Amino acid sequence: MLPFLVLIFRFLATAALFGFLGWALYTLWRDLRFHSQMVTTQKVPPISLSLPNDPEESRKTFVNTDIVVGRDNSCDFQISDETVSARHARLNYRYLQWWVEDLQSTNGTYLNDEKIETSTIIINGDEIRLGQVVVLIEIQPPES
Repeated sequence: MLPFLVLIFRFLATAALFGFLGWALYTLWRDLRFHSQMVTTQKVPPISLSLPNDPEESRKTFVNTDIVVGRDNSCDFQISDETVSARHARLNYRYLQWWVEDLQSTNGTYLNDEKIETSTIIINGDEIRLGQVVVLIEIQPPES
């Protein structure tokens, strides 16, 4: 009789284990699906870049998540100044924030007069200095 009860207990324990694993996988799948839907519907807040000496003429607004700033023609925001490297800095939108990073430029990238060494969060009203050129940042709230 005892071996029969042990066998039944093993079957019940195995069924409980598989039930728990199935519940855990279903919960993870549901959470992953929810987060992927949130990411796909997330709107990028528009960011405007301009130069202080001619803010209206140089002003350019972007809604894409990756912006390269530099002297090269392939850059999204082109600055024709010898102190700016060909591909000087990158602005990108991730983790619901705008970030700036230096692309190993010759003269460095400064955020509000502090040199940046790693990716740094930027906010509305910040100034980025690329070489001797200052770029004004304006981040609009995302459109609903």
